Amino acid sequence: MNEITDWMTQMKTEHPDLVNLIDYGKTYENKTISLLKIGVNTGVRKKIIWMDCGIHAREWISPAFCQYFVKEILQKYKTDDKMKAIMKNVDFYVTPVLNVDGYTFTWENTTNRLWRKSRSPGPKDCDCHGTDLNRNFNANWGTVGISSNCCSEVYCGSKPLSESEAQAVTTFVEAHKEYVLCFLTIHSYGQLLLLPYGHPNVNAPNYKELMDVGLAAAEAIKGVHGMSYTVGTSPDVLYPNSGSSRDWARLIGIPFAYTFELRDKGEHGFELPKDQILPACEEAYSGAMHIVNYVHDKTFSNGTAGSTVAATAALWTVLLAACVAGAPLL
Repeated sequence: MNEITDWMTQMKTEHPDLVNLIDYGKTYENKTISLLKIGVNTGVRKKIIWMDCGIHAREWISPAFCQYFVKEILQKYKTDDKMKAIMKNVDFYVTPVLNVDGYTFTWENTTNRLWRKSRSPGPKDCDCHGTDLNRNFNANWGTVGISSNCCSEVYCGSKPLSESEAQAVTTFVEAHKEYVLCFLTIHSYGQLLLLPYGHPNVNAPNYKELMDVGLAAAEAIKGVHGMSYTVGTSPDVLYPNSGSSRDWARLIGIPFAYTFELRDKGEHGFELPKDQILPACEEAYSGAMHIVNYVHDKTFSNGTAGSTVAATAALWTVLLAACVAGAPLL
């Protein structure tokens, strides 16, 4: 983790005109949660593309991807006119490691390598540690795809946002939510692009558009090294779940929210061989940038940047009320 922290500082030092380092939270063990804000300082408040990695400790390819993504967009900014336009219009907010405690724990010895959760202690009557941070967000919390057993890998916590890491993301993003165009959270494994929602009874109001953009992103991924990604909601292509950051992001009105599950499909699982790290990042970058380009062009091609998120949020407020009325679980 120290290497990633040093790398973040290095990015800021090497690109002072584009990169800022922002600390926005603390973990249970009082480690700092930081992000890189990347974009041209135009003097006005800008739209945001959010990306976080490392919410699950054992998914090492995820922080590697965030670092690769940052390196690529900074390199392309030097020569690519489209990237220059994107960085003028939006800022990228990239958190390389969200679950800092858990990620650090997995590097301590081989016994810890497959640890998934945070490192907070369980309830007073439980000897186990950790909460699944991707079951702890306030999005249909505690309804499906979770466990109330604190020793389970999908333990959702004692209440929504019981974990300081989930609190940090929630507080920071909600303070900027009217500006956030897209929320990307990076996981492994399975080669999937998941869209809201994890609860089987609810679809996002822009489900078709999310599917269309996701399918096109999967084609972009396949065009790099031939790897196939499956696109759909979690109940349709994986399993139902609740309390995910992706679902929460969509619920608060962020119109585009996706979970990337990177390589592979289970042969190596969380212990991806070193020779697959670069190709995994290259193909995922192509998929992520397809989504970024789509969201950017939709927002800025016709001068409606100021109204896109607000209009979507207003629509969702109406639809959510209708869904809740018909589905007691939500």
